[in-house]
Amino acid sequence: MGVSRLMDLLADSREVIRNDGVLLLQQLTKSNAAIQKIVAFENAFERLLDIVTEEGNSDGGIVVEDCLLLLQNLLKNNNSNQNFFKEGSYIQRMKPWFEVGDDNCGWSAQKVTNLHLMLQLVRVLVSPTNPPGATSSCQKAVFHCGLLQQLCTILMATGVPADILTETINTVSEVIRGCQMNQDYFASVNAPSNPPRPAIVVLLMSMVNERQPFVLRCAVLYCFQCFLYKNQKGQGEIVSTLLPSTIDATGNSVSAGQLLCGGLFSTDSLSNWCAAVALAHALQENATLKEQLLRVQLATSIGNPPVSLLQQCTNILSQGDKIDRRGSKVQTRVGLLMLLCTWLSNCSIAVTHFLHNPANIPFLTGQIAENLGEEEQLVQGLCALLLGISIYYNDNSLENYRKEKLKQLIEKRIGRENFIEKLGFISKHELYSRAAQKPQPGFSSPEHMMFDHEFTKLVKELEGVISKAIYKSSEEDKKEEEVKKTLEQHDNIVTQYKKVIREQDQELEELKQRITTLMSQNEQLQATVTQQVSQIQQHKDQYNLLKVQLGKDTQHHNSHGDMFQMNGIQTEEVSKLKEELEEWKNKHELLQGQIREKDFLIEKLKSSQLEIGTTELSSQSSRSGGLDHSNELQKELEMLRSQLQLQSAEISQLLIENQKLQVMNTTADPVLGDSGAIVAKSSELEGQLEQQIKELKSEVKALSEEKESLKQHLDSSSSTVAILQDEKIKLQQEVAESKKEQDDLLVLLADQDQKLSALKIKLKDLGVPVEDEDDIESGDQGDEDEDVEEEEQD
Repeated sequence: MGVSRLMDLLADSREVIRNDGVLLLQQLTKSNAAIQKIVAFENAFERLLDIVTEEGNSDGGIVVEDCLLLLQNLLKNNNSNQNFFKEGSYIQRMKPWFEVGDDNCGWSAQKVTNLHLMLQLVRVLVSPTNPPGATSSCQKAVFHCGLLQQLCTILMATGVPADILTETINTVSEVIRGCQMNQDYFASVNAPSNPPRPAIVVLLMSMVNERQPFVLRCAVLYCFQCFLYKNQKGQGEIVSTLLPSTIDATGNSVSAGQLLCGGLFSTDSLSNWCAAVALAHALQENATLKEQLLRVQLATSIGNPPVSLLQQCTNILSQGDKIDRRGSKVQTRVGLLMLLCTWLSNCSIAVTHFLHNPANIPFLTGQIAENLGEEEQLVQGLCALLLGISIYYNDNSLENYRKEKLKQLIEKRIGRENFIEKLGFISKHELYSRAAQKPQPGFSSPEHMMFDHEFTKLVKELEGVISKAIYKSSEEDKKEEEVKKTLEQHDNIVTQYKKVIREQDQELEELKQRITTLMSQNEQLQATVTQQVSQIQQHKDQYNLLKVQLGKDTQHHNSHGDMFQMNGIQTEEVSKLKEELEEWKNKHELLQGQIREKDFLIEKLKSSQLEIGTTELSSQSSRSGGLDHSNELQKELEMLRSQLQLQSAEISQLLIENQKLQVMNTTADPVLGDSGAIVAKSSELEGQLEQQIKELKSEVKALSEEKESLKQHLDSSSSTVAILQDEKIKLQQEVAESKKEQDDLLVLLADQDQKLSALKIKLKDLGVPVEDEDDIESGDQGDEDEDVEEEEQD
């Protein structure tokens, strides 16, 4: 009740009461999640955003600042309120806050403060410390409402104060971090210059420019890291600007890769460090790009042959003390060592290229073996890490630098215990602990800029495995290599089987589609049969009418039998009618034979479908519809056959009646010679009879045409059934083959699983850490959870 009353103060028409209510809620909501939730669900977001809009957004006064501070209290580290804010479509209402004009000169101090708080409010919603799902949904909402586009406009605008520009860069960084859609949009943003340049290139120019403020350079580095985070497409685009085939030969435009190389080899130690870390992020967890970067060649001076980027990095590393630099020399060496460690990790080809230079290993062992001051201990630890990576990821392709020989070299010149001690200097360093807390670089001065957040994860991953690899004997290494090769072979086999199974799944889907097609054809066939049945019914009705007319004609012939042989006309008509009836009888017999053939085909199709149903349960349901349609088709054809039999019987009766009519004609012959008086009457009756016979012939002709069309329909039905039978037979063979192949694959996969389990048990007995598939899948999530817990503790 008390909070509800306080919320009513925000709607008070008296501004003094309203403003004091905002200040009171600020104090109540600090570090109190329960009150934060109550205030949020009392419609606080709606009222506070209304106040900000009424006061003029970023141009408002101190009241806007108080409202923004209260909104930060409600949203920061409160997942339920953040979700409520997003679901309530309040992110869309933040877009007008960042509308700036072309003339950005003369910003007031209050406007700078307000806009700074507004940017921080956006960062609260998309912070990397939030749950991944909540952060991702807020990032998408920021993009869809056009807020990201508005932030990029501020980013590329002129006259924006430095602290606002820095905070905008940090805000854009966290909006695009890990979100492919936002990263793609950011890659397409161009600066309003002539010619237009990508925003990434403009930002990198600021990062490697030593005259820019330190805080701004850190923000640009963070933006570049967020752009490449989980963005293999962006990583490839950055590395491609360094490859020989994509470098602009005209030199009219500067690429991101050229800026990174320029910063990497400049005389400013901070530029060296930033460029090395940025380039390391372009290679993070991407073995393909690590191999492609080995192709990069650099022209050092006129007349000298070009050297590889890897070689140039090691040259600068070994000559670090001899080059005059502005800033800390240790910072340059640390940056190069972090780049080399990231480059060589999990890339045996890069390790081979590194070992191919005979000066690299003596330099590393010399650095590790010396007793240097406290500042140099960090460099010694990184040299030990780089040497350990060269051993752990060594494929023994170089005879002089095999794993065993490198271990012997460490034992003789450094000592294993001393090597492990120097390796531990990294994780024990204070600056390492600071960098491991959160992704954003948070350094108070350039001298403290030593470690990168992602590099701390790499050290945590490799420190233990390198320590174990140093103490392993050559026999254990050989066994481990054999086991690894065996596991790789088995993985390849399993991958092939999975590929085969996917192909078979696709084939099964195609077969199911074919079954669906056959079912549709069955439906069409059923519709055709239905039409034919209706046509047969029409023919039957017409036949009944014809029969009635023939009966009337017979009666008429009996009453006037003495007139039938006048001029020989009636005998010819009766004989023609008899021939036509014989033809109809033959046609009906042919139709009955065709129906019997269709019955045989349908029975065969039915038996094949039953066999398929018993061998493949997965396809039984999909084919049952086709069997039902075939049964219905058989019933329809049975009805058709019975109707045709009835029709044949009726035609037979008609034939008998015509035979009787012929007999009557023969008996009436003597009577016709007598009667001359009847001639006139007979001629009249003859005309009527001819008219009736013409009508009967026309009806018989129409019936013949309809019967012919019925025969054509039945022929097309027969061809459809034959095609359906062939497809069903092929389908049955393919399903049987598919089932046989799947059974073989299941047996092979079971054998492979048993072999893999046995090999994993052997590895565990040998002391080699082996992770299960479930552990591997949950490993990344576990690391993220640990990072989140460390950041929250901080």
